[in-house]
Amino acid sequence: MTAEDAAPEGRPPGLKANAIGFVDALVIGLNSTSPAYSLAAVIGPIVALAGIYAPGVMFASFVPMLLIASAFYYLNKVDQDCGTTFSWVTRAMGPWAGWLGGWAIAMTGVLVVGSLADVAVSFALLSVGLDSWVDNAFVRQSLTVLLILVMTAVCVIGTELSAKVQNVLILAQVAFLLIFVGVALYKVYAGTSAYDSVEPALGWLNPFGAGGAALTGGLLLGVFIYWGWESAVNLTEEVKDSATAPGKAGLWSTVILLVTYVSVGFAVVAYAGPTFLAENAGEEEFIFAQLATDVLGGWDWVLLLAVSTSAIASTQTTIIPASRTALSMARRRALPAHYGHISPRFRTPDVSTWWVAGIAIGWYLVVNQISTNALFDSLTALSLLIAFYYALTGIACAVYYRRHLLESVHNFLLIGLGPLIGSGLLIWLLVRSVSDMSDPENSYSGTSWFGLGPPLVIGIGIALTGVIVMIVWRLRSPAFWEERPSVADPDMVHGKER
Repeated sequence: MTAEDAAPEGRPPGLKANAIGFVDALVIGLNSTSPAYSLAAVIGPIVALAGIYAPGVMFASFVPMLLIASAFYYLNKVDQDCGTTFSWVTRAMGPWAGWLGGWAIAMTGVLVVGSLADVAVSFALLSVGLDSWVDNAFVRQSLTVLLILVMTAVCVIGTELSAKVQNVLILAQVAFLLIFVGVALYKVYAGTSAYDSVEPALGWLNPFGAGGAALTGGLLLGVFIYWGWESAVNLTEEVKDSATAPGKAGLWSTVILLVTYVSVGFAVVAYAGPTFLAENAGEEEFIFAQLATDVLGGWDWVLLLAVSTSAIASTQTTIIPASRTALSMARRRALPAHYGHISPRFRTPDVSTWWVAGIAIGWYLVVNQISTNALFDSLTALSLLIAFYYALTGIACAVYYRRHLLESVHNFLLIGLGPLIGSGLLIWLLVRSVSDMSDPENSYSGTSWFGLGPPLVIGIGIALTGVIVMIVWRLRSPAFWEERPSVADPDMVHGKER
């Protein structure tokens, strides 16, 4: 059967069907979150907020992610569209909300790809002793752009190649993290830690142990460390058993991430102690570099390489949701048609993929000219976009299935109430983020842009740009905006053939 034969009914032929399986989708979902890099970036700030209860805060931040993953699973069952949130929200709530959801997904890729590649290059250089290259902005940024181009080419060449690369990277990353956890905990119990270590306790899993303010701040960081698992669902049109496998991959990704994050959280807090981590919270990912040396000695390159491979993997997989969303929007006439072009040879969305990479490179280079802190501020703005489109997806799930929610307790809890609770938590976090980001003192740079914190200004700027682009395209090509909201097909809900 050809790719054209396998194309979903009612849709023009395009992406290569059955290109990868469940395990490949699961690996891509895991790598999209960049576990080692995410841990390196947030472990210091979370411990500064919650102390020994950092593992508990990581556990609490998993809850809204699991509830939204449930929404992705059930929406994918009735609509296997690579545009995910864009397509589902359009069907459930109309074209205006759907377009904004798609814009948010595309912009997250633009904001984060450059930073991920920069971290990948920096830690790779550190792992081989080329510290001076890291300090040389021209060399580091040139290598970062080269890495983005290489990983974009991998995405374009084919989903199978992408999956093979990701399988290698996740195995290396998990192995490196397990080595670090094992050695760190051994030294804690042997009493040979270089810091004021403390033995782990189950009480550390209490997310309320450090108080409500610490939990709120930790949840905001948790939005970032769990974000990305839905890349598995963006590949739905290219995965075998597309109605269920991508959604399951997303769900299992969040569970595996929970185990990984809590395990490393216990090891880091126990080995280094909360005092050291709190005092060095501003160092972010380079705390991991220091702990790698202290825990592993001459083998510190193992952990440095883990962070590097993590960021390399995520550089590639983060391009996937943005490019597939642009493809979906183009073929629904919500964007210019050329973004929907598919490579005749590789059966991947080549034009949208290269466009995402090009804009991401431009953003990375321009923001770096302002300052390194401005790049970090742009990453902070990510939480606004992530919380927005995740919350929108949870609401869309309940709305789209609204005629089926009272058919069973299962439907009411897992398709209706759960996603709505997840959305409510994310909306609350979104409001808190806006409040916190309005104060310039809470930004990396500590500077004021128009009397507000730079992350909030960046977030507002991206949102306003999206609204302007949407209105302009609505005036130029109104066809997409003629679509009307619908409800889930009862035959599809109950697993029957149409």
